[in-house]
Amino acid sequence: MTTLAPPVSTPALMEAVAAVSAAYFLDFAAAAGRHGLSSSQAKALGVVLEPVPMRALAGRLGCDASNVTGIVDRLEGLELARREAAASDRRVKIVTITEQGREVLLKIRADMTKAHRALDSLSEEQRAALLAMCQQLLPLLGN
Repeated sequence: MTTLAPPVSTPALMEAVAAVSAAYFLDFAAAAGRHGLSSSQAKALGVVLEPVPMRALAGRLGCDASNVTGIVDRLEGLELARREAAASDRRVKIVTITEQGREVLLKIRADMTKAHRALDSLSEEQRAALLAMCQQLLPLLGN
């Protein structure tokens, strides 16, 4: 005779997702630091893999546009990103990652040893299921 597991509550799921997210972020921030970047600067590199207007970058980073200026200034100074005027409206500044920026972002992601260890512990079936769940949830969360 099999017994059914009790249903998992939404608050319990939220706590689990928050804990995993926090652990992932700490690993990301530590890896970024080892490569001379703040977590915000490293996250910005991931956002500008495709050209992004400054205002949209601020929205994706969840910060004020004035903060993005400093982040992009630092990335430009390190030659990891560049800022150019949009062809359609010269007042709009577009941020794009450089080839050097792509290399640093790849190094940061490769250096996230805790995240790699955790994800590598999953079976191929679990990895596929986790990816499918993330792809289902992200659009509903507004990303």
